[in-house]
Amino acid sequence: MIKLVLTDMDGTFLSNSGDFNRELYKDVKKIMKDKGVAFAPVTGKQCERIEELFGEDAKDIWILGDSATRIKHNGKFVYESLLSNELALEIIRLLEEISLNYTIIACTRNGAYIKDSIAPEEASIVRKSYAQVSKVSDFEEITDDFVKITIHDPLLKCFEIKEKLSSFFESAYIVASEAAWIDIANANVHKGTTVEHLQRILNVTPEETMAFGDGYNDIELMSRSTYSFAVRNAVEELKDAANFITRTNEEDAVMKTIIRMLTL
Repeated sequence: MIKLVLTDMDGTFLSNSGDFNRELYKDVKKIMKDKGVAFAPVTGKQCERIEELFGEDAKDIWILGDSATRIKHNGKFVYESLLSNELALEIIRLLEEISLNYTIIACTRNGAYIKDSIAPEEASIVRKSYAQVSKVSDFEEITDDFVKITIHDPLLKCFEIKEKLSSFFESAYIVASEAAWIDIANANVHKGTTVEHLQRILNVTPEETMAFGDGYNDIELMSRSTYSFAVRNAVEELKDAANFITRTNEEDAVMKTIIRMLTL
């Protein structure tokens, strides 16, 4: 019996335009409520951005946001794991030494920070995933601990950039979800570990869990679910990690699969 549904957002639950079929979601929401199934977006997006996307429907969902470093439920954070300020700034210094051609998004409890020199088109991309964004002239101005660091590279070199961060592989969790994006979180904190924490909160087992994903950062997510689905547009490594393959994100794959599985 399925008690928990987990889904990545970009490339999985959301269409390529960054939205979802809201009429179909009404049906999905009702079915999940009737069956007593909890719903949880598991995403790199800021928790507050997910609240914006779902609007009134954000009530009662569990948001594993900010690259699954935090869990937010009905407006309250019930879990988080932070990078120390010292370590995060050390990583950012190396990133800025490597290149200045990508966008660094430094996230704390107070929101996301970007450089005030950011190009308008890059700022627009950032705001698709972050609701609370501030600008700084220097990341050294940040004194708080970090929720995470994210890099967006329009030149699509994130796999190469990740390898240049190898000196931090033991002190932080670093994943290139695709060629354009890298996420950096506290050591051993990723979608799999945070989902495990949620499962303990809800007293739900992997055998009672259904999960959906498309990218490299969803591989650990698949390990926490017996009913693990890769969307057809997923990377091959994710398809290998999943137990099932469903339709693409452009075909409302997640919601249609939820309906099918919960009405069997």
